[in-house]
Amino acid sequence: MKRMELEEVFSSKPRMKILKLVARLGELNVSGVARRIHLNFSTTSKHLKVLEDEGVLQQRTYGRIRLYRFNQASAKAKVVQALIEAWEKETT
Repeated sequence: MKRMELEEVFSSKPRMKILKLVARLGELNVSGVARRIHLNFSTTSKHLKVLEDEGVLQQRTYGRIRLYRFNQASAKAKVVQALIEAWEKETT
């Protein structure tokens, strides 16, 4: 699978909302993310898949429930999480 450029990942407002939400809440299922960012389940799943494919988020599955959180084994994920936390800290 072709890796996305940084601009492609960050140019999506829904993906940025997802990243901010996961940074704030730690771990969420697809429905919880969709409800909070006001998108349908299918669209939210596609955005989560992109972030997972890029190694920023990781998925844990419990039966039919898929939970997403930052991938702590990924340097990219750690940098993204730190950036969001620093940005949010400065705006509060």
